[in-house]
This record gives sequence, C-alpha cells and structure tokens, in this order.
Amino acid sequence: MSPASSTAPAPGIAKPLARYAAWRRAGDFIYLSGIIAVDPAASRIVRGYDDIPHEAATLIGRTGEFSSDIKEGPILAQSWYVLDRIRLTIEAAGGQMSDVFKLVQYFKNLDHFPQYSRVRKLFFPGEPPASTVVEVSGMLPTPDILIEVEATAYLPQH
Repeated sequence: MSPASSTAPAPGIAKPLARYAAWRRAGDFIYLSGIIAVDPAASRIVRGYDDIPHEAATLIGRTGEFSSDIKEGPILAQSWYVLDRIRLTIEAAGGQMSDVFKLVQYFKNLDHFPQYSRVRKLFFPGEPPASTVVEVSGMLPTPDILIEVEATAYLPQH
C-alpha cells in the first residue's frame, strides 16, 4: 500500500473521533493511533456484551449470569472490540496480527488487566508483542471508556 493511500478508510477499521489519522505508514512500520471502544459510525460506546457480536461475547466469557456479566462484561467487551479494530486495521494495511510487535495499553483501572490479558491471548496466540501497561485517570470521550490500546507493526514494503 502506498504512503498516499495509507490512511484511506476501509470497512471495520478503527476510525478517528477527531482530526487525526487512524494509522500511518512510516517505511516498513505501521503506527496505529490509540483505539478505544467507540463505534463512531453508530455514535455508540461499547458498554458490554450486547454491543459486540454474540459469538465474540461467548468466546470471551459471557456466562448468562447477570451479576458476573455486568461486572466483567464492560472490560471484556471493550478489550475484544479494541483488539478486533486493531486486527481489522492491520489487515487493511496488508498485514496480520502477528506483524504487531508492540502494544501500549492504557487502563482506567489496572485491576482490569487480567480480564484484558485473557482476551489479548485470543488475538496473539503465538508470541505476544512487547507491551507497556499504564493506568490513567480518565480517557476521552466519556468515563465509560475503560481501555485504550495503540499498536505498532512491522510490515515491510515489497
């Protein structure tokens, strides 16, 4: 993909909520902006299992028990949504998740890391990427956002 077309929209990829690029190519590297669990096209924040595909909710741990699902659902659903947007964006750039070598993960509450980590293993079943985890006091656009993830991939131009 040429640098000029590197930010062209593709279905399902992460889309910026403001004036910045969802991703950029710099030589053999793809840099993704931080991705949060918001679908800008639908003006919808992912708040739980009902906001992601049924198959994904089942895969990441929906139990059908209200008290369990209401407690873990928001972080698990947001984790899945964000990592899936990273996957779709990397694929739109011509790569795959195994090309991602670095993640920076921002958590509103570090207690959510174990749930996120379970979901991350589904997207990176082989060698995991290098990782930085940071707790932050809040994220845009609302307090409902629990996680933001940025990614860097090595994707040589041919």
